[in-house]
Amino acid sequence: MIPTLDKPALEDELGDVLEKAARNVPLSLEGLALAAKVDYSRLRDAVDYRSDFNPAEIGRLAAALNLNEIGLNALAQKLYPLPEPAGLTFCLHPLRMPYGVGVANAYLVSTGGDRAILFDTGASHAELHRAWPASIQRLEAVFVTHYEAEHIGGLEVVLRESELGHFHGPSTGRWPQCRGLGEGQQVKLGGLSVTVFSTPGHAAEHNCYLVQSTTQPAGAASLISGDLIFAGSLGGGYFCCQRQLTHARRIMALLADDAVIAPGHGPLTTAANERRFNPFLAE
Repeated sequence: MIPTLDKPALEDELGDVLEKAARNVPLSLEGLALAAKVDYSRLRDAVDYRSDFNPAEIGRLAAALNLNEIGLNALAQKLYPLPEPAGLTFCLHPLRMPYGVGVANAYLVSTGGDRAILFDTGASHAELHRAWPASIQRLEAVFVTHYEAEHIGGLEVVLRESELGHFHGPSTGRWPQCRGLGEGQQVKLGGLSVTVFSTPGHAAEHNCYLVQSTTQPAGAASLISGDLIFAGSLGGGYFCCQRQLTHARRIMALLADDAVIAPGHGPLTTAANERRFNPFLAE
């Protein structure tokens, strides 16, 4: 169950994907232009969001970067498909907050009533408060995917107001309130189970969380993916792009097709959709 909301734009456009993929190979933009037989100045234009590549050129870029050509073409034409996620037996509330030129997402997950689990806290408590649904009055727990400002800006106020006093997240010495969680650990709360995947790459400390119902296990699961997987792209591998890509592919292999992917930026998607179209992940 997902409230009806306007879909935010994709986090990444063609130029973002090309730039991230070139770092993975690795290739400089000059080297990519040579490998794909495209003009370097036009490649620079694409990175600056002024792409005019034709399908044949997109095909050569995809081959040089080991990307899925269908998904890359969809991005180039601004026609990347987005599914309508379905099958959840719990409520997933996306909390979308402006950040830079896009949005940062936090999520509330509940099985009904006025209690929920919060994943990430947005860029500030004020923005989190503006996005908060009136139906949720109390928090069972707070989970953090990673420690960038746009994902933990409201954390201290949330912990104080909720009187929880602690949160769950990747182990870190910077937050004494953190109950560190690593690969394979599981937390059960309020009819939900939260399974932890340790996924460093975007950041040195990064977790994803698979949320499933414990009372209706046949329903779809949701992956709170942080900045690991986006609709149509991946997060930037600022700590290690190779580990970022490896973990993204590892997690995708574990997900059922109907799993709802809830990323830290951009719109919701599904595992089936990203397997088919994501330039980095498509089979």
